[in-house]
Amino acid sequence: MANPTPPTGCGNISSDYYFLCNTDVDWGIVVESLAAVGIVTTVILLLVLLFSICRVQDGTKRSLIPTQFLFLLGTLGIFGLIFAFVIRLNETTAPTRFFLFGVLFALCFACLLAHAFDLIKLVRGRNPFSGWVLLVITISLTTVQLIIAIQYVAINIVSLKNLDKGKQLDEKRREDFVLLLIYVLFLMALLLIVSLFVFCGSYKRWKRHGVHIFLTALVSTGIWVVWITMLMKGNLDLEKRPVWDDPVISIALLANGWVFLIFYAIPELCFLTDPEKPGDYPPENNFCQPKHIKKNYGVENRAYAQEDNTQGRTRQDGNKDHPYVPYSTHFQLENLEPQQDFSIPRPKARPSPYQDYSGGKGLN
Repeated sequence: MANPTPPTGCGNISSDYYFLCNTDVDWGIVVESLAAVGIVTTVILLLVLLFSICRVQDGTKRSLIPTQFLFLLGTLGIFGLIFAFVIRLNETTAPTRFFLFGVLFALCFACLLAHAFDLIKLVRGRNPFSGWVLLVITISLTTVQLIIAIQYVAINIVSLKNLDKGKQLDEKRREDFVLLLIYVLFLMALLLIVSLFVFCGSYKRWKRHGVHIFLTALVSTGIWVVWITMLMKGNLDLEKRPVWDDPVISIALLANGWVFLIFYAIPELCFLTDPEKPGDYPPENNFCQPKHIKKNYGVENRAYAQEDNTQGRTRQDGNKDHPYVPYSTHFQLENLEPQQDFSIPRPKARPSPYQDYSGGKGLN
Protein backbone atom coordinates (compact mmCIF):
# COMPACT_ATOMS: atom_id res chain seq x y z
CA MET A 1 0.00 0.00 0.00
CA ALA A 2 1.24 3.47 -0.80
CA ASN A 3 2.11 5.74 2.08
CA PRO A 4 -0.59 8.31 2.88
CA THR A 5 0.01 11.88 1.87
CA PRO A 6 1.82 13.73 4.71
CA PRO A 7 -0.32 16.43 6.35
CA THR A 8 0.59 20.08 6.28
CA GLY A 9 3.81 20.71 8.19
CA CYS A 10 5.07 17.14 8.01
CA GLY A 11 7.66 15.77 5.64
CA ASN A 12 8.60 12.25 4.69
CA ILE A 13 8.18 10.66 8.12
CA SER A 14 6.22 7.77 9.53
CA SER A 15 2.52 8.33 10.07
CA ASP A 16 3.01 7.57 13.77
CA TYR A 17 4.63 10.99 14.22
CA TYR A 18 2.11 13.10 12.30
CA PHE A 19 0.61 14.64 15.43
CA LEU A 20 4.01 16.13 16.27
CA CYS A 21 4.00 18.31 13.16
CA ASN A 22 0.48 18.39 11.76
CA THR A 23 -0.62 22.02 11.67
CA ASP A 24 -4.16 21.06 10.66
CA VAL A 25 -4.68 19.12 13.90
CA ASP A 26 -2.85 21.48 16.23
CA TRP A 27 -3.52 19.78 19.58
CA GLY A 28 -0.35 17.75 19.24
CA ILE A 29 1.85 20.79 18.58
CA VAL A 30 0.35 22.73 21.47
CA VAL A 31 0.70 19.83 23.89
CA GLU A 32 4.28 19.01 22.92
CA SER A 33 5.28 22.68 23.11
CA LEU A 34 3.92 23.06 26.62
CA ALA A 35 5.47 19.72 27.56
CA ALA A 36 8.86 20.94 26.31
CA VAL A 37 8.51 24.09 28.40
CA GLY A 38 7.62 21.91 31.39
CA ILE A 39 10.73 19.78 30.84
CA VAL A 40 12.97 22.85 30.71
CA THR A 41 11.31 24.32 33.80
CA THR A 42 11.67 21.08 35.74
CA VAL A 43 15.36 20.79 34.82
CA ILE A 44 15.92 24.36 36.02
CA LEU A 45 14.16 23.56 39.30
CA LEU A 46 16.33 20.47 39.72
CA LEU A 47 19.46 22.58 39.30
CA VAL A 48 18.14 25.21 41.71
CA LEU A 49 17.43 22.47 44.26
CA LEU A 50 20.95 21.08 43.95
CA PHE A 51 22.59 24.49 44.27
CA SER A 52 20.40 25.38 47.24
CA ILE A 53 21.58 22.48 49.39
CA CYS A 54 24.42 24.49 50.92
CA ARG A 55 22.12 27.42 51.66
CA VAL A 56 19.47 25.47 53.55
CA GLN A 57 19.80 26.35 57.24
CA ASP A 58 16.85 24.39 58.57
CA GLY A 59 17.74 20.76 59.22
CA THR A 60 14.14 19.61 58.75
CA LYS A 61 13.93 21.13 55.28
CA ARG A 62 17.35 19.72 54.40
CA SER A 63 16.11 16.20 55.15
CA LEU A 64 13.31 16.72 52.59
CA ILE A 65 15.69 17.52 49.71
CA PRO A 66 16.15 13.87 48.53
CA THR A 67 12.37 13.36 48.50
CA GLN A 68 11.79 16.62 46.61
CA PHE A 69 14.50 15.65 44.14
CA LEU A 70 12.66 12.39 43.42
CA PHE A 71 9.44 14.35 43.06
CA LEU A 72 10.97 16.59 40.40
CA LEU A 73 12.37 13.54 38.60
CA GLY A 74 8.89 12.02 38.55
CA THR A 75 7.43 15.28 37.22
CA LEU A 76 10.14 15.37 34.54
CA GLY A 77 9.16 11.84 33.53
CA ILE A 78 5.48 12.85 33.31
CA PHE A 79 6.32 15.65 30.87
CA GLY A 80 8.43 13.25 28.85
CA LEU A 81 5.70 10.62 28.83
CA ILE A 82 3.40 13.05 27.01
CA PHE A 83 5.32 12.41 23.80
CA ALA A 84 4.44 8.69 24.05
CA PHE A 85 0.76 9.69 23.77
CA VAL A 86 1.26 12.33 21.07
CA ILE A 87 3.01 9.66 18.98
CA ARG A 88 0.53 7.10 17.76
CA LEU A 89 0.14 3.78 19.51
CA ASN A 90 2.73 1.26 18.29
CA GLU A 91 4.85 -1.58 19.60
CA THR A 92 7.20 0.87 21.36
CA THR A 93 4.78 3.34 22.87
CA ALA A 94 2.25 0.75 24.08
CA PRO A 95 4.49 -0.86 26.78
CA THR A 96 5.80 2.59 27.71
CA ARG A 97 2.29 3.91 28.26
CA PHE A 98 1.13 0.98 30.38
CA PHE A 99 4.31 0.82 32.44
CA LEU A 100 5.42 4.40 33.10
CA PHE A 101 2.06 6.13 33.54
CA GLY A 102 1.25 4.55 36.89
CA VAL A 103 4.85 4.33 38.14
CA LEU A 104 5.62 8.02 37.61
CA PHE A 105 2.43 9.19 39.28
CA ALA A 106 2.93 6.73 42.14
CA LEU A 107 6.40 8.20 42.68
CA CYS A 108 5.09 11.77 42.79
CA PHE A 109 2.19 11.01 45.12
CA ALA A 110 4.46 8.91 47.36
CA CYS A 111 6.82 11.88 47.74
CA LEU A 112 3.89 14.11 48.66
CA LEU A 113 2.65 11.53 51.16
CA ALA A 114 6.06 11.29 52.82
CA HIS A 115 6.15 15.07 53.15
CA ALA A 116 2.61 15.11 54.56
CA PHE A 117 3.51 12.50 57.19
CA ASP A 118 6.49 14.61 58.19
CA LEU A 119 4.36 17.75 58.47
CA ILE A 120 1.82 16.02 60.70
CA LYS A 121 4.56 15.54 63.29
CA LEU A 122 5.97 19.04 62.87
CA VAL A 123 2.68 20.88 63.37
CA ARG A 124 2.23 19.00 66.65
CA GLY A 125 5.70 19.85 67.94
CA ARG A 126 7.10 16.35 67.57
CA ASN A 127 10.44 15.23 66.28
CA PRO A 128 10.33 15.01 62.42
CA PHE A 129 11.40 12.06 60.31
CA SER A 130 14.97 11.81 59.12
CA GLY A 131 15.84 11.98 55.44
CA TRP A 132 16.44 8.23 55.25
CA VAL A 133 13.04 7.44 56.73
CA LEU A 134 11.34 9.73 54.19
CA LEU A 135 13.20 7.99 51.37
CA VAL A 136 12.17 4.56 52.65
CA ILE A 137 8.52 5.66 52.80
CA THR A 138 8.66 7.06 49.27
CA ILE A 139 10.41 4.08 47.70
CA SER A 140 8.20 1.58 49.54
CA LEU A 141 4.98 3.22 48.34
CA THR A 142 6.29 3.43 44.77
CA THR A 143 7.49 -0.17 44.69
CA VAL A 144 3.94 -1.50 44.92
CA GLN A 145 2.91 0.19 41.66
CA LEU A 146 6.22 -0.81 40.09
CA ILE A 147 5.51 -4.49 40.80
CA ILE A 148 1.97 -4.20 39.44
CA ALA A 149 3.17 -2.57 36.22
CA ILE A 150 5.99 -5.08 35.69
CA GLN A 151 3.66 -8.03 36.11
CA TYR A 152 1.09 -6.63 33.71
CA VAL A 153 3.60 -5.73 30.99
CA ALA A 154 5.44 -9.04 31.34
CA ILE A 155 2.22 -11.03 30.98
CA ASN A 156 0.72 -8.95 28.15
CA ILE A 157 3.85 -7.93 26.26
CA VAL A 158 2.86 -9.83 23.12
CA SER A 159 -0.64 -8.40 22.97
CA LEU A 160 0.68 -4.89 23.66
CA LYS A 161 3.05 -5.09 20.74
CA ASN A 162 0.20 -6.17 18.48
CA LEU A 163 -1.88 -3.13 19.37
CA ASP A 164 -0.25 -1.14 16.57
CA LYS A 165 -2.15 -3.15 13.98
CA GLY A 166 -5.37 -1.37 14.86
CA LYS A 167 -3.64 1.89 15.87
CA GLN A 168 -6.06 2.26 18.77
CA LEU A 169 -7.00 0.84 22.13
CA ASP A 170 -9.86 -1.60 22.27
CA GLU A 171 -12.38 -1.60 25.10
CA LYS A 172 -10.54 -4.23 27.13
CA ARG A 173 -7.24 -2.36 26.98
CA ARG A 174 -8.93 0.83 28.09
CA GLU A 175 -10.29 -0.98 31.12
CA ASP A 176 -6.90 -2.54 31.80
CA PHE A 177 -5.25 0.86 31.56
CA VAL A 178 -7.56 2.30 34.22
CA LEU A 179 -7.42 -0.81 36.43
CA LEU A 180 -3.64 -0.56 36.48
CA LEU A 181 -4.02 2.83 38.14
CA ILE A 182 -6.21 1.75 41.06
CA TYR A 183 -3.24 1.84 43.43
CA VAL A 184 -2.36 5.35 42.23
CA LEU A 185 -5.95 6.40 42.89
CA PHE A 186 -5.61 4.96 46.39
CA LEU A 187 -2.43 6.99 46.98
CA MET A 188 -4.19 10.09 45.72
CA ALA A 189 -7.17 9.60 48.04
CA LEU A 190 -4.87 8.83 50.97
CA LEU A 191 -2.86 11.99 50.25
CA LEU A 192 -6.02 14.08 50.19
CA ILE A 193 -7.07 12.73 53.60
CA VAL A 194 -3.63 12.87 55.23
CA SER A 195 -3.03 16.44 54.07
CA LEU A 196 -6.11 17.53 56.03
CA PHE A 197 -4.47 16.43 59.29
CA VAL A 198 -1.63 18.86 58.66
CA PHE A 199 -4.01 21.67 59.61
CA CYS A 200 -4.53 20.19 63.09
CA GLY A 201 -1.63 21.53 65.09
CA SER A 202 -0.35 24.50 67.05
CA TYR A 203 2.71 25.33 64.93
CA LYS A 204 1.05 27.32 62.18
CA ARG A 205 4.11 28.07 60.08
CA TRP A 206 4.27 24.46 58.89
CA LYS A 207 0.65 24.55 57.78
CA ARG A 208 1.46 26.58 54.68
CA HIS A 209 3.41 23.56 53.40
CA GLY A 210 0.29 21.51 54.06
CA VAL A 211 -1.68 23.97 51.92
CA HIS A 212 0.67 23.25 48.99
CA ILE A 213 0.14 19.51 49.35
CA PHE A 214 -3.61 19.75 49.84
CA LEU A 215 -4.16 21.96 46.78
CA THR A 216 -1.94 19.69 44.68
CA ALA A 217 -3.90 16.60 45.74
CA LEU A 218 -7.27 18.32 45.29
CA VAL A 219 -6.61 19.64 41.78
CA SER A 220 -4.95 16.38 40.71
CA THR A 221 -8.00 14.45 41.88
CA GLY A 222 -10.24 16.66 39.75
CA ILE A 223 -8.02 16.14 36.69
CA TRP A 224 -8.05 12.39 37.12
CA VAL A 225 -11.82 12.22 37.54
CA VAL A 226 -12.29 14.19 34.33
CA TRP A 227 -9.88 12.25 32.11
CA ILE A 228 -11.00 8.82 33.33
CA THR A 229 -14.63 9.79 32.78
CA MET A 230 -13.86 11.07 29.28
CA LEU A 231 -11.80 8.02 28.36
CA MET A 232 -14.32 5.44 29.56
CA LYS A 233 -17.64 7.16 28.82
CA GLY A 234 -17.44 10.75 27.62
CA ASN A 235 -15.68 10.11 24.31
CA LEU A 236 -18.19 7.37 23.49
CA ASP A 237 -21.18 9.59 24.28
CA LEU A 238 -19.73 12.40 22.19
CA GLU A 239 -18.95 9.94 19.38
CA LYS A 240 -15.27 10.94 19.50
CA ARG A 241 -13.82 7.54 20.30
CA PRO A 242 -11.02 6.70 19.51
CA VAL A 243 -10.01 10.06 18.03
CA TRP A 244 -10.04 11.82 21.40
CA ASP A 245 -8.44 9.03 23.45
CA ASP A 246 -4.82 10.13 23.07
CA PRO A 247 -5.56 13.88 23.27
CA VAL A 248 -7.51 13.42 26.52
CA ILE A 249 -4.70 11.49 28.21
CA SER A 250 -2.02 13.83 26.85
CA ILE A 251 -3.81 16.91 28.14
CA ALA A 252 -4.35 15.23 31.51
CA LEU A 253 -0.63 14.48 31.77
CA LEU A 254 0.27 18.03 30.81
CA ALA A 255 -2.18 19.59 33.25
CA ASN A 256 -1.13 17.37 36.14
CA GLY A 257 2.56 18.00 35.48
CA TRP A 258 2.06 21.76 35.64
CA VAL A 259 -0.08 21.37 38.78
CA PHE A 260 2.85 19.59 40.43
CA LEU A 261 5.16 22.46 39.53
CA ILE A 262 2.90 25.43 40.25
CA PHE A 263 1.15 24.23 43.40
CA TYR A 264 3.98 22.34 45.07
CA ALA A 265 7.49 22.38 43.57
CA ILE A 266 7.93 26.12 42.97
CA PRO A 267 6.42 27.26 46.33
CA GLU A 268 8.47 24.70 48.25
CA LEU A 269 11.68 25.87 46.61
CA CYS A 270 10.81 29.46 47.48
CA PHE A 271 10.57 28.57 51.18
CA LEU A 272 13.46 26.08 51.16
CA THR A 273 16.18 28.53 52.14
CA ASP A 274 14.17 30.39 54.79
CA PRO A 275 16.08 30.43 58.10
CA GLU A 276 14.78 28.58 61.10
CA LYS A 277 12.60 30.73 63.34
CA PRO A 278 11.96 30.33 67.08
CA GLY A 279 8.26 29.65 66.56
CA ASP A 280 8.85 26.76 64.16
CA TYR A 281 9.75 24.23 66.83
CA PRO A 282 9.00 23.68 70.51
CA PRO A 283 11.75 24.35 73.08
CA GLU A 284 14.74 22.14 72.54
CA ASN A 285 14.35 20.16 75.76
CA ASN A 286 10.79 19.12 74.81
CA PHE A 287 12.22 16.46 72.47
CA CYS A 288 14.53 14.85 75.02
CA GLN A 289 13.10 15.53 78.48
CA PRO A 290 9.69 14.29 79.66
CA LYS A 291 7.50 16.95 81.14
CA HIS A 292 6.97 15.23 84.48
CA ILE A 293 10.68 15.34 85.37
CA LYS A 294 11.46 18.83 84.15
CA LYS A 295 13.35 20.86 86.72
CA ASN A 296 11.76 23.99 88.07
CA TYR A 297 14.42 26.61 88.39
CA GLY A 298 14.03 28.77 91.54
CA VAL A 299 11.88 28.17 94.60
CA GLU A 300 9.20 30.25 96.11
CA ASN A 301 10.44 32.43 98.93
CA ARG A 302 7.65 32.53 101.45
CA ALA A 303 9.43 35.13 103.52
CA TYR A 304 8.23 37.79 101.06
CA ALA A 305 4.55 37.13 101.54
CA GLN A 306 2.20 40.05 101.99
CA GLU A 307 2.15 41.48 105.49
CA ASP A 308 -1.61 41.72 105.34
CA ASN A 309 -1.89 37.98 105.09
CA THR A 310 0.19 37.48 108.22
CA GLN A 311 -1.91 39.58 110.55
CA GLY A 312 -3.36 37.50 113.29
CA ARG A 313 -1.09 34.51 112.56
CA THR A 314 0.75 33.11 115.52
CA ARG A 315 3.64 30.78 115.86
CA GLN A 316 3.04 27.11 115.29
CA ASP A 317 4.04 26.36 118.87
CA GLY A 318 1.00 28.29 120.15
CA ASN A 319 2.96 31.11 121.69
CA LYS A 320 0.75 34.18 121.15
CA ASP A 321 3.23 36.55 122.72
CA HIS A 322 5.48 36.33 119.71
CA PRO A 323 3.53 36.54 116.45
CA TYR A 324 4.92 35.14 113.26
CA VAL A 325 6.95 37.77 111.44
CA PRO A 326 7.68 36.93 107.79
CA TYR A 327 10.82 39.07 107.57
CA SER A 328 12.48 37.54 110.60
CA THR A 329 14.05 34.17 111.11
CA HIS A 330 11.86 31.29 112.12
CA PHE A 331 13.94 30.74 115.23
CA GLN A 332 13.26 33.40 117.85
CA LEU A 333 16.68 33.57 119.46
CA GLU A 334 15.50 35.63 122.44
CA ASN A 335 13.31 32.79 123.67
CA LEU A 336 15.90 30.03 123.51
CA GLU A 337 16.92 28.37 126.81
CA PRO A 338 20.48 29.06 128.06
CA GLN A 339 22.95 26.71 126.55
CA GLN A 340 24.50 24.14 128.89
CA ASP A 341 28.25 23.65 129.10
CA PHE A 342 29.15 20.59 127.08
CA SER A 343 32.95 21.24 127.13
CA ILE A 344 35.28 18.34 127.97
CA PRO A 345 36.81 18.73 131.51
CA ARG A 346 40.55 19.08 131.53
CA PRO A 347 42.63 16.89 133.93
CA LYS A 348 44.00 18.62 137.08
CA ALA A 349 47.23 17.66 138.91
CA ARG A 350 46.89 16.25 142.46
CA PRO A 351 49.04 17.68 145.32
CA SER A 352 52.20 15.67 145.93
CA PRO A 353 52.48 13.86 149.30
CA TYR A 354 56.06 15.07 149.57
CA GLN A 355 55.15 18.68 149.15
CA ASP A 356 56.02 19.50 152.86
CA TYR A 357 58.87 17.02 153.22
CA SER A 358 62.14 18.75 154.19
CA GLY A 359 64.47 15.88 153.34
CA GLY A 360 65.90 14.99 156.87
CA LYS A 361 65.05 12.31 159.46
CA GLY A 362 63.68 13.37 162.73
CA LEU A 363 66.02 13.11 165.79
CA ASN A 364 64.86 11.13 168.75
